Amino acid sequence: MMLRLTTAIAASLLLGKTACAATDYPLTLESCGHGITLEQPPERVVSIGQAPTEILYMLGLADKVAGTALWINPVLEEFEAVDANIERLSDNAPSYESVVAKKPDLVVSAYEWMIGPAGVVGTPTMFADIGIPSWTLPTECMGKSNQHSMDGARTALFDTELVYDSIATLAEIFDVTERGDQLIADLKAREAAAVAKAGSLDLPDDITGVFWYSSADLAIDPYVAGANSVPDWLMSRLGITNVVTAKEEWPTVGWETIARSNPTFIAAAQMNRRRFPADNIAAKREFLISDAVTRETEAVQQGRIIEIDAHALDPSVRAIFALEELADRLAEFKLSH
Repeated sequence: MMLRLTTAIAASLLLGKTACAATDYPLTLESCGHGITLEQPPERVVSIGQAPTEILYMLGLADKVAGTALWINPVLEEFEAVDANIERLSDNAPSYESVVAKKPDLVVSAYEWMIGPAGVVGTPTMFADIGIPSWTLPTECMGKSNQHSMDGARTALFDTELVYDSIATLAEIFDVTERGDQLIADLKAREAAAVAKAGSLDLPDDITGVFWYSSADLAIDPYVAGANSVPDWLMSRLGITNVVTAKEEWPTVGWETIARSNPTFIAAAQMNRRRFPADNIAAKREFLISDAVTRETEAVQQGRIIEIDAHALDPSVRAIFALEELADRLAEFKLSH
């Protein structure tokens, strides 16, 4: 799925800083329980996670990105050229040393399990001790607890306002608030249009779905989207019921349990990552149509298997693209009364 920038946004990205509302420095921000202060706009940033990296690109700030890490899907098509010129420290978690070696004056992260109290890259204190502020997207710690698992559990339904807050804050950090406002306005319009499209389909009230991220092994319970997750938000926005009610963001639930709920459709994540065999979308499809349990579900029997970019199932701008994709597929399924 590709982001198509509006003419207004494309034009705004060409404007100099003088056209943007000015940020007052020093700028003090709260970030998942710790504070940072920036004396001026950062000149070198390391971005850990696809979500903040693509936001930076959308804001026209690729020239500030000294390195990136932790990618699940290919970069958005229109940013392939700029991304090719930026060092990828790792496709997965980078080392603390590799981040510091880029001499950043800011590190941004998508997840607390990357930079947090038990971060695999490091803790905020480790970076602060050598004069590098670290900031984590509000999508990671607003309405969410990360104390008991890597994926964490959301205590409130994900909402794209958290994504818009992330965009606005990054725009403020880099003193490009006008660009942030334009991007947010465009994404909000796309979100509203997707909801309106689904609303025009006259869908039944009993549509249900399940989102399958991956499985550590195809023979065991899959990781599926729980209550309050991004996929749960996708479904709630379009009037669909998530058959999974567990509070973890990505709990494991048995296929027998899922099959008993007989979801109207199954959405399967496609990704470049190959940590598990089920990361492969072809392996997912083969399993669904051949397994003795899943092949009997309405979703499989009716060919209602939807492929969704894995990163669109994380808190990111791609959640809006996934909303559009889901609305489009519902239209193709012809489920109206």
